[in-house]
Amino acid sequence: MLARLSIRDIVLIDRLDIELARGLSVLTGETGAGKSILLDAFALALGGRGDAALVRQGCEQGQVTAVFDIARDHPAAALLAANDIAGGDELILRRVQLADGRTRAFVNDQAVGVQALRQLGSVLVEIHGQHDDRALIDAATHRSLLDAFGGLDHDAAQVEVLWLARQRAQDAVETHRAEVERARREADWLRHAVGELGRLAPEPSEETVLAERRAVMMQSEKVAEDLRDAHDALAGAQSPSPTLASALRRLERRAAQAPALIAGPAQALDAALTALEEARIQLEQALRAADHDPHELERIEERLFGLRAAARKYQSPVDELATLANRYAADLALIEAGAERLDALEAQAHAAAAAFRQAAEALSAARRKAAVGLDKAVQAELKPLKLERAQFMTEIAGDPESGGPSGFDRVEFWVRTNPGTRPGPLMKVASGGELARFLLALKVVLADRGSAPTLVFDEIDTGVGGAVADAIGVRLARLSGRVQVLTVTHAPQVAARADRHYLISKDAFDKGKRVATRVSEVAAERRRDEIARMLAGAEITTEARAAAERLIKAAAG
Repeated sequence: MLARLSIRDIVLIDRLDIELARGLSVLTGETGAGKSILLDAFALALGGRGDAALVRQGCEQGQVTAVFDIARDHPAAALLAANDIAGGDELILRRVQLADGRTRAFVNDQAVGVQALRQLGSVLVEIHGQHDDRALIDAATHRSLLDAFGGLDHDAAQVEVLWLARQRAQDAVETHRAEVERARREADWLRHAVGELGRLAPEPSEETVLAERRAVMMQSEKVAEDLRDAHDALAGAQSPSPTLASALRRLERRAAQAPALIAGPAQALDAALTALEEARIQLEQALRAADHDPHELERIEERLFGLRAAARKYQSPVDELATLANRYAADLALIEAGAERLDALEAQAHAAAAAFRQAAEALSAARRKAAVGLDKAVQAELKPLKLERAQFMTEIAGDPESGGPSGFDRVEFWVRTNPGTRPGPLMKVASGGELARFLLALKVVLADRGSAPTLVFDEIDTGVGGAVADAIGVRLARLSGRVQVLTVTHAPQVAARADRHYLISKDAFDKGKRVATRVSEVAAERRRDEIARMLAGAEITTEARAAAERLIKAAAG
């Protein structure tokens, strides 16, 4: 519900703070005191259209803040989560209107787009008046209200799930059919490509491996001769190793005669022979590595040429030729297995369509049954509202051959205002005063099903009086037992039934050069005088006070 409303520098309102509560709250005051300004400001906080003219003269900006208490399972909580807005015990909507026409929107002090603000506002508050068409003009709204009245929300949600499943199944059929047709048109070329790539048998990273091997082989040809020369110097006829080995043996035979002289040179010669042997071994290993089949390099170059030619032909990197071959093979498989797969997908789509149709037909039947109950309930509210000659009817039209996520039905509220006249859509047939009363009857019936937690009625009692005004007051009070109701009224019969009464007035200041709209809660002892003023006008008479007292007592009883 709406807990607080704060307005700063909007038209005639310089500073206004209102604390609100559950039940029925009425706002009364002289014509021109600023009741419409108050509602325009509230609508701005709910995402309504901004206007530079709303900013109080001489100010750079105006601001409206609406604070709501909401339950954790209220739809607004899901909208907060969807927009990544932190929640809490309170939900604060704030709109800043700049004098240059721009606006800024905030939810819980987090900047948001106006669309997000409008979505939140729509689930928190409904504003209705004689000329308001926002709540009833959209037939989709009528359908959701009928579903709410009949307790069909779960059934409608299931129909939407089945519709989406039907769409997905049909999309799968169309996608697969298009793929099969594409593959069939390219069948000859695909067979050639699959055969050619199959014979080539490219492997992932093959080009890199071959190129590296080719580079090694080409370099090895250049160094092999030098390696052989070095090996001949160490192991060939001119090798120093036999001479050094003979010299070492002679020194070792003389070692006993002069050990001090022989030990060092003998040790050095032995190390030299060991190093020469190690060098020989390394050279032989290098020669073996450099040795390759002369035809291998030719084969590698031919393979690289073939891979790169195929890459150019199929406009693909060499390393992706294997993937391309698999894709072409899969396309060919579609041609061969496509018909069978298509039959399976079409069977699934048919089953999904049948499930949707069955659920949608059941929902249509339930809606028609609920419509009878809704029409009867609304009709019962019309006579006290001086619409006893009118008829309310829920028009349900649908085409089983089509349908959508909501089923087959288009639901629209129709009325006949007088016997013998042609019925038609509520928004087109009912006059302003009739529309407001039809709307009130609907909201009374639907208050705990499909209604926002706060309802605002703007002078829906205009042009009626006496028993009709009292009937409107009774229904507003009944509504307020289930939702929070705020109403701007000129009817004392309505004001007498309020739980809280607010007086809107226009006060002069700055020596009468400027005026400002004020809102004050009317204390219990002053309510009689305000209702008497509504009854009698500017001069409050004793008779008016007595009549006001009777209205208050009757409402309390």
